[in-house]
Amino acid sequence: MTHPILSRIPILKQYVDERFLEHRRRSSSIAGFATLILAACIFEYRIIFNHIIDWEMGAVVLAFAVVKTAMCVWYIIND
Repeated sequence: MTHPILSRIPILKQYVDERFLEHRRRSSSIAGFATLILAACIFEYRIIFNHIIDWEMGAVVLAFAVVKTAMCVWYIIND
């Protein structure tokens, strides 16, 4: 299975395959979790050292958790 748009580009056609798409999926997932951990650390740092609750950063962490959980449930139900 190849990506329909990427496989139309002649230069990329030979490089886009299942392995490429799987590596892209894994790297995006790892990058998302790294961002979540960083946001949570900044949130905790501001609470502990500055005694300020940064609700925007907390909202980012909460939104990630909700979206990731919802997508896991969606894939379990529809797989």
